[in-house]
Amino acid sequence: MKRSPLVILLLTVLLDLIGFGIVLPLLPTYAKDLGANPFMIGLIAAIFSIMQFIFSPLWGKLSDKIGRRPVMLISIFITALSYLVFSQASTIPLLIFARGLSGIGSANIAAAQAYITDVTDSKNRSGAMGMMGAAFGIGFIIGPLIGGLLKHNYGIQMVGYVSSALITIDFILAIFLLPESNRNAEKMKFGFLKKRTADSEPRRSASLFFGQKTKEYVDGLQVVFSSRPLALLMIANFIYTLAIVNMQVASILLWKEYFAASDQQIGYIFAYVGIWSVVVQGGLISKLIKKLGEHKLFLWGHLFTFIGVFFVPFAPQASLFSVGLVILFFFAIGTSLVAPINLSMISLYSYKEKQGQILGLSQSVNSFARIMGPFSGSILYGMNFHAPYIFAGFLTVIGAIIAFNMFKYKIDALDHAHGGA
Repeated sequence: MKRSPLVILLLTVLLDLIGFGIVLPLLPTYAKDLGANPFMIGLIAAIFSIMQFIFSPLWGKLSDKIGRRPVMLISIFITALSYLVFSQASTIPLLIFARGLSGIGSANIAAAQAYITDVTDSKNRSGAMGMMGAAFGIGFIIGPLIGGLLKHNYGIQMVGYVSSALITIDFILAIFLLPESNRNAEKMKFGFLKKRTADSEPRRSASLFFGQKTKEYVDGLQVVFSSRPLALLMIANFIYTLAIVNMQVASILLWKEYFAASDQQIGYIFAYVGIWSVVVQGGLISKLIKKLGEHKLFLWGHLFTFIGVFFVPFAPQASLFSVGLVILFFFAIGTSLVAPINLSMISLYSYKEKQGQILGLSQSVNSFARIMGPFSGSILYGMNFHAPYIFAGFLTVIGAIIAFNMFKYKIDALDHAHGGA
């Protein structure tokens, strides 16, 4: 494993996620302060994932063509700009615009994942994906704490300024320290931007652009479904993410209304889950993979997650910080295993020359589930507070069945140049 570029990449991802974590927990209340109704609050929360869904394949495929470095730089710059807009978002339309712009920039996760595949071998890839997951965990532990402190003492503008400053530092680090990892990319000119030449792709109208994007999605799906293991992993990615987001969106309501937890206590719960995620994804997962292999951990991760989502509303009301934490321990371990291993296995079963495109499609599938999850979680919670968790448990059982079926597709026997088909 080439550790130096990987360390720089993970540092830039961490700074990006801390900035994201600073803003995210404050969005619903800030939107409400601006006069947003429940539908508009939902739209403000969803627009980020909608933009990720649209732009992840674009960034991924573009990184295959022109390189990971320029894509990372451009997208990080967009993210920094989005938080600067957020700092001045005194109206609902401007807040929606800021969150949409942030979703476009943060859709670079596909390029970051492709970068990892460039600088790791098959034995170390899941561990590297786990390190990225650990960066997510750290970002969501540190970010909300900083955001709450800034909002309370300095107001919402300072929240945007600090987030933008962090991403700007991220951008500067990437300029000077992040090397190009994609050796097959076209040679770049003038630093990190490619000069347009006479034979370059011409400018396109909006209709042609979106027509091309639709074609790219169709092409990506054809690539994925030409390989049975890839198709199974994409389906598992979708239903697992839907289960988790469906459960998460209902949990805050459940903890406050059923378990009578305070906002501060809910923050402790998120930190508890985040710490376990960092422990597992920050190093333990590599040792577990060497001992048990991806396939077994993928299955066990689904089974652990089932315990961690299904039994949440069945804990006694006075036991949130005893029985409830035991249940959430299984949730933390399960999610820490499934997400990075799913990404790693998708990359291992993929066509080498289409890593970015396939990982970008995977991220879009993930984003689509994150768009749907809040709606299913809130609707089911309104029907019965047990319902979101029963539904999530059902989905993780389906994921476990898919994980069990993956045992027949041996990674070592694959011809990765042909996507394992």
